[in-house]
Amino acid sequence: MTTDEKKDDNVVTVPDSLKADERGPSVLRRLAGANTLWIGLVLLVLVATFGAIRPDAIFQVTTLQFLLAETAVLLVLSVGMTFVIITSGIDLSVGSVLVFASVSSALAMNAVSGGDATNAGWGVIGFGLVVAVVSGAVWGLLNGLLISRAKIPPLIVTLGSFGAAQGAALLLNNGSNVSGIPDKLNRTFGSGTYLGIPNIVIVAAVVTALGALLLSTTRFGRYTYAVGSNEEAARRVGISVRGHLTKVYLLAGTLAGLAGFMGNAFFRVAVVTGHETDNLNAIAAVVLGGTSIFGGMGSVLGTVFGVFIPAVLEKGLVIIGVREFWQPIAVAIVLVAAVWLDQTRRRARNQR
Repeated sequence: MTTDEKKDDNVVTVPDSLKADERGPSVLRRLAGANTLWIGLVLLVLVATFGAIRPDAIFQVTTLQFLLAETAVLLVLSVGMTFVIITSGIDLSVGSVLVFASVSSALAMNAVSGGDATNAGWGVIGFGLVVAVVSGAVWGLLNGLLISRAKIPPLIVTLGSFGAAQGAALLLNNGSNVSGIPDKLNRTFGSGTYLGIPNIVIVAAVVTALGALLLSTTRFGRYTYAVGSNEEAARRVGISVRGHLTKVYLLAGTLAGLAGFMGNAFFRVAVVTGHETDNLNAIAAVVLGGTSIFGGMGSVLGTVFGVFIPAVLEKGLVIIGVREFWQPIAVAIVLVAAVWLDQTRRRARNQR
């Protein structure tokens, strides 16, 4: 056996995501690989189409404001889901974790306010925020540890957490919604605006921007791509795969907790129903945004487009008078088309 052949036996394939410095503009290449540009064009076409049919309704400021505010909570959920799916994982529990964090936060604010936090100040609101975020983080940490340490498949772990978190939320208040959300929280954050932009949208935009920077410019982001591309290769080059997976699910849970607090501010009540499909909507948004369900590929910018495509589609169909029963069918067609495109692109890349 020659020396070269011996070297080949010991070669460790380094995931492309760890070679960012050698490849130049890695962020742009990732965006192109995720078809982000085309996804953005699809969104523009949808807006233009509905706008041409009903310009009096689509391009109203109030319509745009409400559309943005409605999608803010889902956008925060979807940012966390982007990291999870890039690692080739899945998190079915984020909707239930959102509900648990929402209920926990509302009960905590009421408890420190003598039973009704309607007139509470910023100190109580800040305490409610901490409770919501910590509640979400605990569920995320539990998911991460079971997946990374106990080696239980993400689908099974998060399916279990989906039911457990929902059940725990129902137990906390005997299956009832929790009222008493501070008026100041709703006026300032839930329904308040700054320069015409809803404050809840501004918060969601900040979270999204931080998520995009974390994924595209930091070691944490490179490790996320590496684990999703080839977990064994990532482990061989020194990445603590178990530790990183725990952090990714912790991040997803934390953002679900924040989303729960945002929901309290927007709806003025902690609801225990109505979020049953939030986990599927977040997954759909991430996949529509070009993140591969097989891992190793995706972007937060693509997820932003993916969140708004079904939102614009559903809102536009309502405005032009299409029966509401057609809305999930239309979204399903777009979602299946996105997955088909992802598989086609992956097969073409593997054949090179």
